[in-house]
Amino acid sequence: MGRPIAAECLDQIFLKARTHTKWQDRPVADDILRRIVDLTVLGPTSANQSPARFVFVKSPEAKLRLIPLLSEGNRAKTLAAPVCAIIGYDLKFYEHLPRLFPHENAKAWFEGNDAAMLEATALRNGTLQGAYFIIAARALGLDTGPMSGFDQTAVDREFFGGTAIKSNFLCNLGYGDPAALRSRLPRFAFDEISATL
Repeated sequence: MGRPIAAECLDQIFLKARTHTKWQDRPVADDILRRIVDLTVLGPTSANQSPARFVFVKSPEAKLRLIPLLSEGNRAKTLAAPVCAIIGYDLKFYEHLPRLFPHENAKAWFEGNDAAMLEATALRNGTLQGAYFIIAARALGLDTGPMSGFDQTAVDREFFGGTAIKSNFLCNLGYGDPAALRSRLPRFAFDEISATL
């Protein structure tokens, strides 16, 4: 702890990593998916809320359930990807706080609270975990293709029906085809978006 990671690690996670839309015909082992989640849950969330929930759409049968719910532009790439992760967030995250944050009565902070506050809290922390998920996948050697462009209500009904879980975004996983990449799109410079006070 406390030392910069090696340059090749920064390359793999950020500097040379890209969002992929074309995929090699290589499977992703279930143990890698498990390791991604095991790493993701180590990232910080407010009061260790850990609201993110994951469904790995991998089988042809599951893909058939998902593909019609995607925007047209996301269908072919998701069909070709070895795995599509649905990253969701649990609106009843507070039910688990006695286990996850045992030194305080944190459940009381949220139980019965305003629905908009619960939604914002779960979405914020679930999105953090979604970012950790992408970093973990890249660290383990996978390429990622995060995306919006789906019918959220339909995905929630199909994959999270009967629960308090809502979908946030989707992320294709696999081994990308580097030949299909475009040039990296522009990014902001520090001085354009940052201030030090």
